[in-house]
Amino acid sequence: MTVELLTPEGMFQPVPYHHVSVSTGSRLVHVAGQIARDEAGRAVAPGDLAGQLAHALRNTARGLAGAGATFGDVVRLRFFVTRWTPESYPAFMEGIERVADELGIPQPLPPLSAIGVDCLFEPDVLVEVEAEAILD
Repeated sequence: MTVELLTPEGMFQPVPYHHVSVSTGSRLVHVAGQIARDEAGRAVAPGDLAGQLAHALRNTARGLAGAGATFGDVVRLRFFVTRWTPESYPAFMEGIERVADELGIPQPLPPLSAIGVDCLFEPDVLVEVEAEAILD
């Protein structure tokens, strides 16, 4: 296995992700920020954080697959979310849960950061996803 996810004893619990990933391999895969756009560039799920996150994760999976990787190879995720508040958390988690089984996203999740930002690529974009993976 090229990726080992773990949360060492004494680290903050419970969180829906592991705190640490240990990886071995020689091919690094970096998927640039993915947003809720279809292949023609049309907005998907306007105004719906959960819907946009689900679609952005599907796009992330497509990027990973293009390099021969899956979410099982991911060592780190980054989420940029506009106008983040603690009340955004349920919709954020719903977006992940909608596609976790479909895309083979490990549960708990790989190490991640959710970063609140003022705005993203376009005014209607609510979330952007980056992924880093490793392959042998």
